[in-house]
Amino acid sequence: MKSRDRVIRAINFKQPDRVPISHAILPATQIKYGRALDDILACVHEDFGWSELPERPSDELPAIYRAGRHYDDFGTLWDVSQEGICGIPIEHPLADWRTYAKFRWPEVAAGPPNHRFYSGHMVGHAGNHYARGGWFTFFEVMQQLRGMEDLLMDLACGDQRVYRLRDDLLEFNMKSLDAWCAMEYDGLHFADDWGTQSSLMVSPECWRRFFKPAYQAMFDKVLAAGMDVHFHSDGYIPEIIPDLIDMGVKVINCQVALIGLEKIKRDFAGRVCFRTELDRQNILPFASPAQVRDHILEVFSHVGTADGGIIACGEIGPDVPLENIRAMYETFGSYKY
Repeated sequence: MKSRDRVIRAINFKQPDRVPISHAILPATQIKYGRALDDILACVHEDFGWSELPERPSDELPAIYRAGRHYDDFGTLWDVSQEGICGIPIEHPLADWRTYAKFRWPEVAAGPPNHRFYSGHMVGHAGNHYARGGWFTFFEVMQQLRGMEDLLMDLACGDQRVYRLRDDLLEFNMKSLDAWCAMEYDGLHFADDWGTQSSLMVSPECWRRFFKPAYQAMFDKVLAAGMDVHFHSDGYIPEIIPDLIDMGVKVINCQVALIGLEKIKRDFAGRVCFRTELDRQNILPFASPAQVRDHILEVFSHVGTADGGIIACGEIGPDVPLENIRAMYETFGSYKY
């Protein structure tokens, strides 16, 4: 079975021949392990076209991954302490609302970049592989422009100026989506970390009132182009997973172990495909290879069904030992529904 067909079958619960595999390898991990990691990956049949795309030299990484302090295209200053690990925004162009009149949105890119990392994650191309493009953030860009504390205060206090920021950013994203939707992709990827370890960062009511309409507009554009919507969020987000499903999201990548595997199985298995998020706080960096294998089998048994609903994935940071990376991919490759 071709990779593209395998992924489409998995997403739509149409009995793929095996679970499709997706890489999520941070630039710092490639920098650390080099050829040793390449040797492991050479034995993996990844289904999203990773191997066909060139790596970027470290000095061409996006500002958020390049060691030192660098401005991104929006004018946010990033402090990156380790090459290849996402840094911290330390200077926000809209920290003072009075600067908004002089703020200029960056030019919308004419098309997607041709490299593995775009905000840290893979971009694929059409062909035998399932082509998944983009890494569209919304809540996070608002934080980077305004500052997280100020943005949350704006939302809590109902400051009307935050609506202007939302609407202007939505207009910018919609123009960017036009460029992506004109290309031959099977799905586009959205991402915003919405959860803490125990709750959403805002109330579900605030999320539905303020953010959901913007997401719906973006998702509708992608769906109208005949593409699948993929969505990533770290943290505890079960309150909004039903909303995401109802809005047309076909693939969710979230911290299922943090949310609770029994809850995931009871409430969501069979309703949406999960691009699996393995426990990278406790298991991947610190457990034995055997424990990694057991964890993967437990996750798969809870998030999928006999007909599909699983894209095998685990984010690999530089703290994950090579033997655990190898065990992860061996388990992916040997798993049977």
